[in-house]
Amino acid sequence: MNFSQIPGQEAVIDRLRCSVAENRVSHAMLLYGPEGAGKFAIALAFARYISCESRTAEDACGVCPSCVKYDKLIHPDLHFVFPVIKKKSGTEPVSDTYISQWRSMVLKSPWFSLNNWTEAMEVANEQALIPVAEAAEIVRKLSLKSFESDFKIMIIWLPEKMNAETANKLLKIIEEPPARTLFILVSEEDDKLLPTITSRCQHIRIPSISAEALTGHLTNVTGMDPVKASEIAAIANGNMVKAMALARDDDNTGVLLDRFTRLMRTAYTRDIHSLVTWSEETAALGRERQKSFLSYSLRMIRENFVMNFGGKEKKMVHLTRDEDSFSLKFHPFINESNINALNREFNLAYAHVESNGNTKMIFLDLALKTMRLIR
Repeated sequence: MNFSQIPGQEAVIDRLRCSVAENRVSHAMLLYGPEGAGKFAIALAFARYISCESRTAEDACGVCPSCVKYDKLIHPDLHFVFPVIKKKSGTEPVSDTYISQWRSMVLKSPWFSLNNWTEAMEVANEQALIPVAEAAEIVRKLSLKSFESDFKIMIIWLPEKMNAETANKLLKIIEEPPARTLFILVSEEDDKLLPTITSRCQHIRIPSISAEALTGHLTNVTGMDPVKASEIAAIANGNMVKAMALARDDDNTGVLLDRFTRLMRTAYTRDIHSLVTWSEETAALGRERQKSFLSYSLRMIRENFVMNFGGKEKKMVHLTRDEDSFSLKFHPFINESNINALNREFNLAYAHVESNGNTKMIFLDLALKTMRLIR
């Protein structure tokens, strides 16, 4: 990952390059901001830039031995810490327990979320944390001399997943690290970090990516039609993770819209037989497709509610052309009287699907409640 591959964050990247040129690299940095803004990609590109043996003023060279190792994420002076799941054996894992899965996911794409990571670990229904055993591993690794680079670099992804005990054990080494050691903390919920941790870091806010930068990235990287890329960029609202997911599921968007319109139309006409048929068909889908549909429905409910209050004129509504065509007539039915209840029921159905509930019961219940609420 080079700086040149990160769209829409030129100001932040310039700031980081200047810190290297002026020899003012902080020993501990906190990159924080919304999901999908490119925080991890920036952290990885910055680590590569610092370690590069022939870097230019603009970027890492990409061909030196250090860059070649970074291409495979096997540089001996680059270390990762990330949330993990306790294995069934009962032993407390550390990040290195899952390092193969981590490298595979990051090399596939540096744009990912916590849900993507738990799915890569094949433990999507478990809560991932950074355990106290990780603190001892960090201290051990950083106590060693660097092997090849001037810096030993420790990237901690989602440090807010550390419990208080883990965080407290790291206070001293973050405040007084070994010489030529760099901590890069990448956070999406920096308000959940201990103040004693954040006070020891240089704070760099990573803003959401502009719609123009997202559109250009989708057009150049995926070869997507610029008009379609623009639609997806508007829906993603600055979130590259969401934009890439929408781009991958582009062919599936029509199917999701069709399933959503069928539910709403049959709910409005109170066609019980069709609602039962709809719920059985939806229950027969795989759980990931069911979750994708529920997430899509929540977005459509939100956009139609905003449209009710002139959101379209204010450019606050983000819909594709087909979605907009349906919503022109549908949006009056999503209003103050049912928006909270609809949001609650669709979120509850998502939680039940994620918990491996009986999907026939979940979707029939959702369809009947939608029938009651839509009118």
